Formats: sequence, structure tokens, C-alpha cells
Amino acid sequence: RVWVTYGTEVFDVTDFVELHPGGPDKILLAAGGALEPFWALYAVHSQPHVLELLRDYKVGELSPEDAAKPTGDTEDPFAGDPPRHPALRVNSLKPFNAEPPPELLTQSFLTPNELFFTRNHLPVPSVEPGSYRLRVEGPGGRGLSLSLAELRQRFPKHEVTATLQCAGNRRSEMSRVRPVKGLAWDIGAISTARWGGARLRDVLLAAGLGDKTGEDGEWHVCFEGLDVDASGTPYGASIPLKRALSADAEVLLAYEMNGQELPRDHGFPVRVLVPGVVGARSVKWLRSVVVSPSESPSHWQQNDYKGFCPSVDWDSVDFSSAPAIQELPVQSAITEPRPGAAVPAGEITVKGYAWSGGGREVVRVDVSLDGGRSWRVAELGPRPARGRGWAWALWELRAPVAAGTRLDIVCKAVDSSYNVQPDSVAPIWNLRGVLSNAWHRVPVTVTR
Repeated sequence: RVWVTYGTEVFDVTDFVELHPGGPDKILLAAGGALEPFWALYAVHSQPHVLELLRDYKVGELSPEDAAKPTGDTEDPFAGDPPRHPALRVNSLKPFNAEPPPELLTQSFLTPNELFFTRNHLPVPSVEPGSYRLRVEGPGGRGLSLSLAELRQRFPKHEVTATLQCAGNRRSEMSRVRPVKGLAWDIGAISTARWGGARLRDVLLAAGLGDKTGEDGEWHVCFEGLDVDASGTPYGASIPLKRALSADAEVLLAYEMNGQELPRDHGFPVRVLVPGVVGARSVKWLRSVVVSPSESPSHWQQNDYKGFCPSVDWDSVDFSSAPAIQELPVQSAITEPRPGAAVPAGEITVKGYAWSGGGREVVRVDVSLDGGRSWRVAELGPRPARGRGWAWALWELRAPVAAGTRLDIVCKAVDSSYNVQPDSVAPIWNLRGVLSNAWHRVPVTVTR
């Protein structure tokens, strides 16, 4: 039997081991001991429903002698995390996950590094740049081992302006329909930067990979980070090889962000940057790049960041039945005014962002002040002239409003493939709360 403790309580979790969302290996690390050191690594364990679930497996209490404080190494694995900007709205401290306030998010086209949304799954590793090595491995054992200096010197620097968005952006709106598992992101789990680094394509070709590699089937490029959990397992993800080798896809091994070296929270010294793709695939603190006939075996590739039918629940979900999220759907949100605001009569200014995955440029943003009964076209701000539509569009609408009225402001974006956002959350609800891109709604009152 598999027994664990939490506080002074004892639990027999034998029947839960195979049901554990993180896989049986993770929960077995705590077998015969305390859950607390392992739960500290994952914010989801602090949610009330997790403790309620655990209590179903309670079998007893520790004796006073056994309940004494455990000895040994109790060092906080997050003690070495970097300082953060106080304006960030924190969704989880350990690991750190935070977003900028909406009113700051669209102040500028490029998000300042210190305000760029932060999505960490594990403690931030401390990396000495002088001793850093990146392992690149192709089929048949061919490969490279690159220092940071070699990555900078051997390969031409390429720059791309691209937006990154978390799969869970706007998850809080899904949780209002039904509970979901995940951090309660508002509309700020999205940001834009000018990234600089070596093209992944150039590095793979230098490692001996041919342009025609993988033509006999679907191959993948698997990434692993230097961030690890209590068992030493790193964060990992993968993208299709055809994207990695495409010059048009502009996938980078990035070492610069807005003209500066990568901040620690954003992957120093090297991260992957996959434009147009969910942020989960842009692995930070990169330690290895491996070309493989299979997707990454990582938990975050196989058993997370996938979408399901609204009827699928945690008793019926089969993660192997759904593809891993890559390109994200069209998205937009209102950053000003804020929900519940009181605005003066006369003219209202509505601001926001819009973006679509896969390099599909946003061609139009429609805004309604009456819940979708009538519409106006917003003005799109300037964007980079060259290349694909990797970056968001900031938009603005000015409209007359009468005193004493209540406005139900709504926005929806249209991309270059004429994809448009769905009008409501319920039909796209899923148990992980990902891919939340329904019309964004902001109620406001016009003062007299």
C-alpha cells in the first residue's frame, strides 16, 4: 500500500496513484513520507478541492512522537528566484506566475521585460553563463555542444517581433461557467517582445540535420529546460520538425529580449521562441534540443495543454486522444475601461489587443457597446511591416456615449483566414480552461 502524510494526518493513496494528473511517478516520490515538500513545487496543490480530494483517502493520524517536525533538508526550492516588478498581479508565488495589469498591458506595442507575463512551472534555475552548454542532437547520434559564446558567434543573429500567449489566458472566464483546473489568469497572460537569437534551423543544419530529414514521417524537435522538479525531471515540450526547419517559421534559440539579455524569469541564458505557437512550447533555460520520431514524452506535452469537449470531465478524460496545442486561435480583449468602471459622458475610448496564432494577421476588430446588437470597427495601431503576423495588434475605438446609460462593451477579432471568436464561453469550456477566446465583455456605467 502507498501511504503518505499531510500535517498530522495519514492517507492511503494506493487507489489514486494511477489517477494522479502528474503521473504515478510523481506521487510515488512522497510514498512513506510527507506530501508538503512536493506540493510546494506545484501551485495547483494549494487549491481547496485538492485537499478535499485527499481527505477521501484518510486512514488515520500520526502519533504525537511521529508528528514532530521532520529533520533534514527543508530548504525552499524557490529561494533563489529573482525579484519581480511590484505591478505584476500574482496568480501563484511558488512557482511564480503573474501578469501585468490590463491598463499597463497595452501602454506600448512592446511589453517592457519587467512587465512581460511570467509563466513558470518549476523553480527558476541559476545558470552560470560561462559554464552553460546547449546539447543539440540529431538522428544517428550527430550533434553539437554549444557554449553561449559559440551560439552567439557561430550563427547569424536573427530578430523577430512576436507575441507569446499562455494556453490558459482568460481562464478565469471559463471558471465562471464551471470549475476548471489551472491558474486563474485574467486577460494578461499575453505579451509581446522583440526577440534576438540564432535560428533553430541554422543550428539544426550545423548539427548535421539535412533539409529532407523526416520526410518519411512526422518528426519532432524536443526541448528540455534546466528547470527541474523534486525528482530531477525537467520541463519539456516539442514542435513538429517541419516548423523547426522552415525559414518562414522563424523559430529562434533566443538570447535577447527587447535588446537586452534574457531576464532570468524569461529563460536566461537561452530559450526557445516559437512564433505563432502556444507559449508552453517556447521552453526556457534551454539545455537540450533533440530531433526525434516522437513527440516529447514530457508530462506537459502528453498530459497537459490539450483541449477537450465540454462534456469531458476528470473521470472520462483521455489525454492521449487529443493533440497537443500548437497554434492558438484568434483572440482579443479589452484593456480599457476596466469592468465596473464609471466613465464620463461625452466620448468613450475603448482600448485592447488582438492576436491570432500561426502568423495569421489580425485584419479587423469589431467593438459593440450594447452587448453585440450593433457594431463598430476599431482602429488598428501600427505593426511591424515585414514578415508574418507574429505580433499582436493594439486597437482603439472612440464613440459618443450618453449620460446615465449602462454599456456592455464587447470585442471580437477577425484574422487573415477570417477566423472569428465565438460569442460565448460555455460551448468552448474544457476541464483545463485552455483556449479561452470567447468575445470579451466589459460592463461600464456612464455617469451623469
